[in-house]
Amino acid sequence: MNNLILDINDLHIEYRTDNAVVHAVNGLSLSLCEGETLGLVGETGAGKTSTALGILRLLPEPQGVVTQGDILFEGQSLLQKSRSEMRAIRGKQISMIFQDPMTALNPILTVGDQIAEVVRLHDRVSRGDAARRAQAMLEMVGIPGERYKDYPHQFSGGMKQRVVIAISLACNPRVLIADEPTTALDVTIQAQVLELMIKLREQFHTSTLLITHDLGVVAEMCDHVAVVYCGEVVEYGAMTDIYDRPAHPYTVGLFGSIPDLESQADRLVPIPGSVPDPANLPEGCRFANRCPRKGERCGAERPGDTSLGGAHRVRCFYPVGEKEGE
Repeated sequence: MNNLILDINDLHIEYRTDNAVVHAVNGLSLSLCEGETLGLVGETGAGKTSTALGILRLLPEPQGVVTQGDILFEGQSLLQKSRSEMRAIRGKQISMIFQDPMTALNPILTVGDQIAEVVRLHDRVSRGDAARRAQAMLEMVGIPGERYKDYPHQFSGGMKQRVVIAISLACNPRVLIADEPTTALDVTIQAQVLELMIKLREQFHTSTLLITHDLGVVAEMCDHVAVVYCGEVVEYGAMTDIYDRPAHPYTVGLFGSIPDLESQADRLVPIPGSVPDPANLPEGCRFANRCPRKGERCGAERPGDTSLGGAHRVRCFYPVGEKEGE
């Protein structure tokens, strides 16, 4: 897992409207190695999906704009690719499982035709060969091949998600972006989908960028974790670093907001306040208005990355584990 395959450097993404400029991603930097699963964690509106759409050059036009930074795939800038070059990359080299399986599928095409379309587009095979590969992909994700001619409305939510996974893996991509792949599913189906993704990752050796707000999913799937707030990475490290030694107050707040089977707490502890308006971000630390460790510097200065050993780093003046005001 030492070969770098995807490298995002100082990425800035804006959405420009007549009324405001929304700063969705603000200096985000990430790297993904071959065979690795990287978890991108944060609240709704943190910029996770915007980052994924930026990688695939699928930002809505003309509102969505990459204003700064670069995205390198196998050493080549995706932002410098032509439209035709990006069409060849999407689905073949980099693929995505979109957030809602209910809306990700075309309701007027059979599920088999939707898988076969991807195969024919990228591998230039005959219709018969594409159909056979589509049936094989359905079988691989646990759906009988004879359901090739069924339509999306004939499937449950969990089976729709399996079809979406089959589409995304049909051409054996190098990088898979999974945008909250279990959000719309009940817990038993979530477990089945996660088990399937782990199995397919091992089979295809695919590098995965997993976007989620579910820390349980991260613990199950990820090698490294990037915690995102207001479009920037506030803490990054190996999965064990983040779970055993969370350093950013926001990360600690996320863990405090989920149930713990080992404790007898009567109530969860939510993070106070709300996420700043991305069209009017504060000057200093973006988390300062919600932070219990806020100091004088936080309202005026932007913190830089502080190394905590190994890959573990945090963007905070007063990381948890240090004395107040140190």
